[in-house]
Amino acid sequence: LAYRTCIWALPIFGLGIIFGAIWAEAAWGRFWNWDPKETMSLVTWVLYAAYLHARATRSVGKVLPAWVNVLAFATMIFNLFFINQVVSGLHSYAGLN
Repeated sequence: LAYRTCIWALPIFGLGIIFGAIWAEAAWGRFWNWDPKETMSLVTWVLYAAYLHARATRSVGKVLPAWVNVLAFATMIFNLFFINQVVSGLHSYAGLN
C-alpha cells in the first residue's frame, strides 16, 4: 500500500514544489528562498524518491526501504506540525496568536 501510494503521490508532490516555486517567483521575486517549509518539503520529496529507488533496487533488501519510508513520513509530519507552528518563516503560523 505504501509503495502504490508513493508511486502516484511523489510526482504530484514534485509538481506542487515546482508550481510553488513558480508562484513564489511571481509573488516574492525568487523561485527558492530556503524557507524552512520549502526546505523540509524538498527533503521529504528526496526521501520518498530514495524510498522508491531503494524498492526498485533488488540488492537493497526489504528492511532499508521500509525504514526510509518511515523516515520520510516522519519528516512530512514534522513539516506539517513543527515547522508550521514553532518555526517562523514565510509559510509558518508561529507568530500568530
